[in-house]
This record gives sequence, C-alpha cells and structure tokens, in this order.
Amino acid sequence: MADQARRRECEALLHTHRKILFKVAAVYARGEEDRRDLAQEIALQIWRSFASYDVARPFSTWMYRVALNVGLSHARRERERPQPLDEALIDTLGGGTPIDEPDERLALLARAIEALAPLDRALAMLYLDELPHAEIAAVLGIGESNVGTRIARLKQRLRRDMTGRASTRGS
Repeated sequence: MADQARRRECEALLHTHRKILFKVAAVYARGEEDRRDLAQEIALQIWRSFASYDVARPFSTWMYRVALNVGLSHARRERERPQPLDEALIDTLGGGTPIDEPDERLALLARAIEALAPLDRALAMLYLDELPHAEIAAVLGIGESNVGTRIARLKQRLRRDMTGRASTRGS
C-alpha cells in the first residue's frame, strides 16, 4: 500500500512540474523525436530515483538536478555540435503558447545560448526561469556565490556574442 501511495505521489509531482522536464529536453536534445526520447529518459530516471528524494526539500530543485544530470549525460554522449532550436520551439518556450510576433533578438539569444557549453546552458536556463541563486546552486551542485559570478560572466559573454553577431551582420 505504501508503494502505491509513493507511486501516486511521484506521478502527481512529475505531472505538476512537467515543464521542467520539457525545458531540459528542449535545451539538450535535437529535433522533436530526440526531445521526446530525452524527456522519457528524464521521467524514467526521476521515477527510478524517487526513493532518494528528500521531502524536506523542494521537489522542483531535486527534479531540475536529476533532469540536468540526464541532459548533460545525453549531451556528452552526442559529442556533436547541437543543431539550432526549431523556430517554432523558440516561440513556445516561454509559456507554452506561441508568441504573436517573434522577436529576432529572442532567436539570436537562443542561438547564443545553444553555442554554450552544456553546464552554461543549464545555468542560463535556470537563470531565465528566474530561480533564486540558492536554488540554482542546489540544482547545479555549486556554491551560491559561484552562481552569481558565473551568471555575471555568462551575461557578459552573451552580450558580447550577441552584439558581435549583430554588428557583423549589419556591415
């Protein structure tokens, strides 16, 4: 009986926080089929690891950590340069509904983030998801002050990369 209750709890939490699963899959997988496969792999790992979840901590933090570990492993296995995100996917990442008039800056930002190393992509995703530094630190397994430093450097790099690309296109 306790196993069934634990199973229902896992299913309910996974359903409630399913956007995390799809965001991570979108960041680390190519194409729609690959994203679905990675999302399933993440869900399976969450299911397998659920016994280690400490209910005293936020589920979303634990889920991000598991999902990012699976995503990073997937990226290491691929070892190839990631393909650009689908334009349709870029339009829906915010809240699940398409943006009426996609902003070219959003596509430029997505391409700049895609070019980052896997850990930096995770950091960017968590930052853009507006997670507090403490939660980002818990998800990534790094110190909170390190999160602030890495975010500042990441912002500088993205600003430089996006400005450089924009100015070379206009020339």
